Amino acid sequence: MNFPMVCRIFGINVDERFMEHRRRSTSLAGIITALVAVGIFEYRLLHDHIWSWDVLAVAITFAVIKLSMMAWYRFTD
Repeated sequence: MNFPMVCRIFGINVDERFMEHRRRSTSLAGIITALVAVGIFEYRLLHDHIWSWDVLAVAITFAVIKLSMMAWYRFTD
């Protein structure tokens, strides 16, 4: 990432710590969203006996993107 060392957003100085906190919070939000999608899928499957393909697609998309990016960073970093 090519971020300046300190930039200004809404009159507040933003530094590396802000960028790291944003990265961590975004990662955590994505993981929790995937877990909620899996939970909704399992609930609908076990309780209602319905396969929710749209919710399953969200969970699979997260898994594919997460694993492909992990492989990308492993081989290019």
